[in-house]
Order: sequence, then C-alpha cells, then structure tokens
Amino acid sequence: MARKKRGFGRVRQLPSGRWQAAYVGPDTRLHKAPRTYSQESDAEGWLSNERRKIDLGTWGAAERSDGITLTKYADRWLEQRRLRPRTHQLYRSLLDRLILPDLGDTKLVKLTPAQVREWHADLGADTPTRNAHAYSLLHAICATAVQDELLDGNPCRIPKASQTRRRHQVDVLTPAELDKLAAKMPKHLQMTVTLAAWCGLRWGETSELRRKDIERDCSAVHVRRAVTYRQGAIHVGEPKTSAGIRTVNVPPHIRPALKKHLAEHVGKAGDSLLFTGKAGGHVRHYEYQYPWEKARAAIGKPNFRVHDLRHVGAVLAAQSGATTAELMHRLGHTSPAMALKYQHVAEGRDAEIAERLSKLAAGGA
Repeated sequence: MARKKRGFGRVRQLPSGRWQAAYVGPDTRLHKAPRTYSQESDAEGWLSNERRKIDLGTWGAAERSDGITLTKYADRWLEQRRLRPRTHQLYRSLLDRLILPDLGDTKLVKLTPAQVREWHADLGADTPTRNAHAYSLLHAICATAVQDELLDGNPCRIPKASQTRRRHQVDVLTPAELDKLAAKMPKHLQMTVTLAAWCGLRWGETSELRRKDIERDCSAVHVRRAVTYRQGAIHVGEPKTSAGIRTVNVPPHIRPALKKHLAEHVGKAGDSLLFTGKAGGHVRHYEYQYPWEKARAAIGKPNFRVHDLRHVGAVLAAQSGATTAELMHRLGHTSPAMALKYQHVAEGRDAEIAERLSKLAAGGA
C-alpha cells in the first residue's frame, strides 16, 4: 500500500496487513519503530511520541535507538544539575567508585531490576550509609530517565534501600555542659558553640555569619549564606536547603555574650566575619579541629561532634514546646515527608521560643 504523506515521519501498511512507522531524525538517519502495529493509529502514536522527544530536546544522544549507556546518561545527568560543590563531588565519587564500574557499560534501556539487586547486594554490608547514598543516586538518575521517556519504569525497586540506620548516638548536652564546652574554646571562638547550639545553626552557616547578619540589639540572626570546604578551597553560597535561608531569634540569655563578642572580636564593617581564622578569612577546619577536640575532651565528651550542637539545639527547642513546623523553621530543615505537614510559622512565634529557651537555661544551670 502507498505510504501516507504527513508532516512528520511516515506510516505504511505492509503486505501482512500490519503498520510500520519511520522518520528521519535530527541526525539525518532513518529511524524505524521497534515493531509493527495492528492499528494505524498505534503507529501514528509512536511517531507523535518521537516528535515530542525532539520538541522537548530529550531525543539527541539519549534517544533509545542510539543505545546510550548508563555511563553516558549519568555523566550528562550530573552535568545538567545545579549542585553545591560538595554534593557534586559526592555524586561524582559515588558514580566513579560504586555505580559505573559494574553498571556503566549497560545500555540504559536494558537495565533491569535484577541487575540492580545484584549490584546492590555486591556492595556489602559494612558501609550501609555509603550504600544508601549510592542507591539513592542511581534511583534519581533512573527516575529522570523515566521522565525523559527513555525508560518505561524505574529498575531501582529495592524496598528501603535508600534508608540507613543512624550509627552515631548523639549525646545531648545540658545547658550547663554547653556553657562549659564554650568556655574551653579560645575566646574568639566561644560564640561558635553558643550560637550553633541555641540557634540551631550548621557549621557552614556559623562560619559565614557577618556583622550585617546580626540585629543591632542581637535579638536575631539572619542566615543567608553558608560556607563549604572542598579540596582545599572555600565556597560561599546559599545554605544547604531552600528553607535554610531564615531568621532565627536569639534567646535573650545569650544576647549579652553575643554583644560582647561583636565588640571584642568583630570588625566594624558590615561584611566583617563573626569568626576569623589566623589568616583573617574564614576559620578553616584544621584551625577549629584542635581546640574543639581539646574542649570536648575537657568536659568528658570525647566523641561529641560539631554538628551535634545543632541536634542539641533542636532538642532544647522541642523541650521548650516548639511544634514540628516551628522546629523546621528554626533549623532551616525541609523534607518531602515533612512538607506534607508543613504549617506557616506565625509572626513572633519564634521569638516566644527564644524566650522559653532562656527560661530552660536558667532552670538547667
């Protein structure tokens, strides 16, 4: 039967009665449908899907008929993501060390759930957190391939493979222990402990605080930026999550100490860092590590981590009566699960939490 003329591609009926579809792609090559169809409308539907891929820009090197490997697709996937340097480096490392050596040469469209299960089983049980991160990354890449219509379904189907149990048990310090820990730090770094704990700040957020980020009466801290350290370089950008950009009210009982720190250790200019290293810039990890380890050992907490100060802040705020939504606001925390329950924090409510934190400190001293 004669071929039917159309604006894109062609459909013809074969002697068998079935229908065949084909088109000339952007690469000037002829691409035929992977099978024939019993109905003409089905063949036309295949052409419509191919045309949509070209219009969306997802055809190119990722077209099914080109047989792109997982390595090529994963590399392109990573290039197209706007990631923080630390996250980009983590993903690149997971791909190069754990995912691509075993699965990289596999054609993306031929990656099966059985292959993924075998790969995951071979990762071993000694590094559950690392394994969970690697699986989550592979799942995300395949999920994008599904959105690009390169896969009909995600081959990553192992229940709870993205989850891992917390191994590190956080030791929640009392207000009195926090005071002792801060006192054991060098004077110009004591407020790093106090602010991180009582305001729930991440280390990267604390490190990038400047005079302009503190209210004149020290009643609030404006978190707008954060520091990350990778491969010896300092990167200043937005906080870890979108919710990380926030204003945190400072508990009244630590405001005098904050005012004193500003007066004694911070320059007058608005861009002056609250905490500076020996060279005058940001405090480097290696500059902070020795005094930190010495201070935590002095109070009998040799395994207490800097990040645990943030956890302490969350516990203290919860004890003061903060709701889940208020904790998320104060800590700049967000997750898909928690977003379903998110409630807007009323104006002034965070200030009430700060007041109660000071009352808690007075009772626990």
